[in-house]
Amino acid sequence: MHSHPHVAPAPAEEALRGAELRVTAQRVAVYRALAMHPHSSADAVFGQVREAVPGIALPSVHNVLGDLVSANVVRRVSLPDSDRALYELAQPADNHHHVQCVVCGSVQDVECAVGHAPCLTPSQSHGMRVLEATVTFRAICSECERKSSSND
Repeated sequence: MHSHPHVAPAPAEEALRGAELRVTAQRVAVYRALAMHPHSSADAVFGQVREAVPGIALPSVHNVLGDLVSANVVRRVSLPDSDRALYELAQPADNHHHVQCVVCGSVQDVECAVGHAPCLTPSQSHGMRVLEATVTFRAICSECERKSSSND
């Protein structure tokens, strides 16, 4: 629905081989689920892959997500108004942020305003080389805005 507009995801098998991961039905199913539904929790991914991979268990989905995150195929996204980690495909040289509705929790990608990482520079880096800065815009989506104005 709202994957990254600038880069189409690589086919699952190609992405897994590129990361030197063995291509398995479970990994392919999880990758494809995230390609179709970015910003999904492990529970949501499990719901999406259950039919494609009969017998898969929730702990297996957690393991696959962990493997894909470690291999930089998937990115773990922690947002302030989310009670669990969300996952999305990691795209090479992608530097985007997120906007999250504070009412319904829906999440969308937002292009980086600066265009390069890190988009923010701390006042003091403590001698560390800053790799990225994560920005989450907290907002109210148009649907929630419409619902609240119709309730007034």
